Amino acid sequence: MSAVEAKLAELGLTLPSVVPPLAAYQPAVRSGVYVYTAGQLPMVEGKLPVTGKVGGEVTPEEAKELAATCALNALAAVKSVVGDLDRIARVVKVVGFVASAPDFTGQPGVINGASELLGAVLGDKGVHARSAVGVAVLPLDAPVEVEIQVELVAD
Repeated sequence: MSAVEAKLAELGLTLPSVVPPLAAYQPAVRSGVYVYTAGQLPMVEGKLPVTGKVGGEVTPEEAKELAATCALNALAAVKSVVGDLDRIARVVKVVGFVASAPDFTGQPGVINGASELLGAVLGDKGVHARSAVGVAVLPLDAPVEVEIQVELVAD
């Protein structure tokens, strides 16, 4: 077990299976020392636990937890490409999308769920640049979607 997966276990988390693509793309792609993930929905065992708009049908607190699930799914996608999460040198960038009710402006707080999970699991390697964007709708009516870019330790 890698040190990263041991830390996940310590936090009571298990790395899930990679979420299969919903269309014509790969869950993650490596280019040189970087891995880019596709946008990850908060799928749990192949299903969205909640759907709807944040600030409407979904509370900001629920959405923050869903963003953490997205980050966990993103780590699974990274592992599917590199085989060992200990090869992560750092998380470079996180982009989070929040399906928002018209008057909801708390997107950064929602995406903190992903950022905090990455920090808890990876420590200083999990500190990253980030964007948190409000959108009208996401695939499958998901409340949140997160993609990450990681740099790998050079071969």
